[in-house]
Amino acid sequence: MTDIYTVVGFAGMACIIAAYAYLTWSPKPNPFVLHGTNLAGAALLTVSLLVHTNLPSLVLEGFWAAIAIYGLVKAVRQRKDTA
Repeated sequence: MTDIYTVVGFAGMACIIAAYAYLTWSPKPNPFVLHGTNLAGAALLTVSLLVHTNLPSLVLEGFWAAIAIYGLVKAVRQRKDTA
């Protein structure tokens, strides 16, 4: 039987895969969609990993989230500069 944390982890995985596909297939990806989806995926996977602990994957998700936050901050700054 699958628990809710595994389902949450799969949802996070789907977000990260969707963001990568979006980046690959979109001629001009929106950074808010890209990094927001990556951040959501990292957050969901982190929830799952806090219950089903896998330290290397947990550290990876921390870096994934940090990079996504950096991307979002950069996108906000660029939007302000062009406004």
